[in-house]
Amino acid sequence: MAAVCFYFQVHQPYRLRHYTFFDIGADAFYEDENANCDILLKVARKCYLPMNALLLSLIRRHEGRFKVSFSLSGTALDQFVAYAPELIQSYRELVATGCVELLSETYNHSLAFLYSPEEFREQVRLHDDRIEELFGVRPTVFRNTELIYNNALARAVEDMGYAAILAEGADHVLGWRSPNYVYRPAGCGRLKLLLKNYRLSDDIAFRFSDRNWPEFPLTAEKFAHWAGTAALSGDLINLFMDYETFGEHQWEASGIFQFMEALPDRLLRLPGFRFVTPSEAAAEHEPVAELDVHNFMSWADAERDLTAWLGNDMQHDAIETVYRMEERVKARRDDGLLRTWRRLQTSDHFYYMCTKWFADGDVHSYFNPYGSPYDAYINYMNVMADFALRLDGASRLGHSVGMPPRTDTHRPAGHLD
Repeated sequence: MAAVCFYFQVHQPYRLRHYTFFDIGADAFYEDENANCDILLKVARKCYLPMNALLLSLIRRHEGRFKVSFSLSGTALDQFVAYAPELIQSYRELVATGCVELLSETYNHSLAFLYSPEEFREQVRLHDDRIEELFGVRPTVFRNTELIYNNALARAVEDMGYAAILAEGADHVLGWRSPNYVYRPAGCGRLKLLLKNYRLSDDIAFRFSDRNWPEFPLTAEKFAHWAGTAALSGDLINLFMDYETFGEHQWEASGIFQFMEALPDRLLRLPGFRFVTPSEAAAEHEPVAELDVHNFMSWADAERDLTAWLGNDMQHDAIETVYRMEERVKARRDDGLLRTWRRLQTSDHFYYMCTKWFADGDVHSYFNPYGSPYDAYINYMNVMADFALRLDGASRLGHSVGMPPRTDTHRPAGHLD
């Protein structure tokens, strides 16, 4: 019997405003609130709300046999609450069906594990607390930012009590093995590893509307046939992708919603096919082998490594600057400073500085508010210079700086109705 496991990543960063050298020491507000609100509302209209409604309809139509999972970053959740609280209600309705699982991650969609295991654990705890606060459930499966993974991360996640972890089914790690099985991370005793089938996932996420793709157009019937073939050499087909695939990356006019509406029925028609959540997959399947992953891998770009965030000197300088401040920030015991510092850890800030402009160029320029990676670096470092000044003088200033507090009541004009 073959199982299909859908996982969708939902994340929105807090984008920084244009912050110049002359703002350092003079202006403590770093974010572009108008851009953050406008982008969130646009993506909500094009993707989140219509796709959530479609998933709810599919779950009801198939009487609970269709299931999916989500990872909702803390920064996305905070913006949902502030700008479009109907999104929170929409996700509550999905969770209430019992067919939607919410996964754990770092609150700020950060690279904290690479630089501070303590900060990593704190962000994961904060994220799980926020999920429980908003949705009444506590995650039991973990996915790291952008599916960044290695043996050390798996061991840390097992120690934190999770049942399973998600990762990329990268060829250079799997070799001759198939991603369509459950594995055991090297050095772990009980944690289970679910790997993305990137070929089938990317057929939907990246190639669906590509008219130059030899398989264009992709239909539910064609995809179901491919899934049936893949299931001949495995137990589990993991389809992991950005949620913005639906309506944002692949526009509504491409037929992506119609494809997704038809797909569950086509897959359920296949003999022995069913849908499972990650926790169900982990509970139902024993690992077929141990997978040893020494070097970090991710689901980004052709290399499936960390170079999207740490591929040049600018990125290393920027991220090392923010993590060098950890001890000083936490010594202040100021919630506002801590919140600011954590938002400045969001991986998108470093992604904007990427200089890989070849096959992956379009991906790196999508939703990038900067004209170049160098502009992104200069802007970020200007913010960090001001934050460092205010961190040193925080007790004298007597107030928190940089970012507005999280609120459940703030809602700018232009909200969704």
